[in-house]
Amino acid sequence: MTKAEETPLLRALGIGICQCLALIPGTSRSGATIVGARFLGLSREAAAEYSFFLALPTLFAAFVYKFAKSWSHIQWAADGPVLLVGSLASFVSAWIVVALFIRFLQKHTLGVFGWYRIALGLLVLWLARE
Repeated sequence: MTKAEETPLLRALGIGICQCLALIPGTSRSGATIVGARFLGLSREAAAEYSFFLALPTLFAAFVYKFAKSWSHIQWAADGPVLLVGSLASFVSAWIVVALFIRFLQKHTLGVFGWYRIALGLLVLWLARE
């Protein structure tokens, strides 16, 4: 399957269940959804695209929660422009990174990210030894 929007309902549910694995501390949400999508037959590009689309409701809910919690502490005259510029910069940079990542996946595998996680995990275990 080459397009994220062509994902059948049962596969989409499976990928959503994979996202639940991110509730385990230390588990990458995008990693879990991309691996799950690949396991369920999506191409590298479609899996990454689907993973990023799947993040939007989660990130929006986290934003609304934090915003509602901070509402009374925000000084709108001073903080409003900073929040607006920061949000816009974050959105634009995320859009660029996602586009570059999708382009990267058209020519490369996800293997480098797997090896990175293994190496980082071994380093953390080595540093945490007594």
